[in-house]
Amino acid sequence: MLKVGVLGAGHLGKIHLKLLNQSSKYKLIGFYDPIEVNAKKVSEEFGYTRFNSVSELINAVEVIDIVTPTLSHFDCAKEAINAGKHVFIEKPITNTLEEAEAIRTLVSQHHVKGQVGHVERFNPAFTAVKDTISTPMFIECHRLAEFNPRGTDVPVVLDLMIHDIDIILSVVKSEVKSVHASGVSVISDTPDIANARIEFENGCVANLTASRISLKNMRKTRFFQKDAYISVDFLEKKSEVVKMKDVPENPDEFAMILQNAEGVKKQIYFENPNVAPNNAILDELETFADAIVNDTRPVVTLGDGTDALRVAHQIINSFK
Repeated sequence: MLKVGVLGAGHLGKIHLKLLNQSSKYKLIGFYDPIEVNAKKVSEEFGYTRFNSVSELINAVEVIDIVTPTLSHFDCAKEAINAGKHVFIEKPITNTLEEAEAIRTLVSQHHVKGQVGHVERFNPAFTAVKDTISTPMFIECHRLAEFNPRGTDVPVVLDLMIHDIDIILSVVKSEVKSVHASGVSVISDTPDIANARIEFENGCVANLTASRISLKNMRKTRFFQKDAYISVDFLEKKSEVVKMKDVPENPDEFAMILQNAEGVKKQIYFENPNVAPNNAILDELETFADAIVNDTRPVVTLGDGTDALRVAHQIINSFK
């Protein structure tokens, strides 16, 4: 079991603490949170050991789980890596690209591992179909959320849209060619609604919409590729695959058949993949433990987190 400590005991930090405490791959040593009231409450309510400083916790563990506000990610990660500890960092990896690149350099120098908490990679609705997504040429994402004051200190792109940016970059094996975007600030000082169009060198186009002032929650992505349409509902954890194949010689009388202007006929097949229930946060934390123990590549690398942050900043810069 890997000795682990958590930096940050806010809403998400408490979830991480609970799951790490339950995990068979980690031994939870304790946590640190600079907010006295919050730290005392978490310690008394759940019985987790409370440390008095970041450095004290780092020195007591092998792995540091950073669940602090984004602005402090770099400083926390830098101190942990310099002490020879593995780091799990909640998304986004850091506040700036320069910080992200610096962390990647440090990890390489100290021969430790790092993973970024892009949790949707572990959503069962996505994992059920990701191997079916081969060469998507058009992708459409909608990530809408009801208003919540938590997270409004950053643009909606870094708060919500970055989940979809990471998913898209994980399936489109091509360099980004151009980014066009618009954003509107309604309640916050930073944009609450954003739309972005990402064009890739291979011709794929992704259209992303994110809002944190919607009347209902929605997290849906649709992938279109040759002879297939794949739908992923990240919120409801459902997937659907629609494939088109050549019509057999003797099609079923109830078969759905389409014919184009050239007379080519295709039969439509509907598939509902088996979506196995899971706890995505626990899965991402435990796969990181596996990567450390087996010396393998983490599922979401620091490079992946940096790439997602780079595109996110391109989108934010397009607002200006």
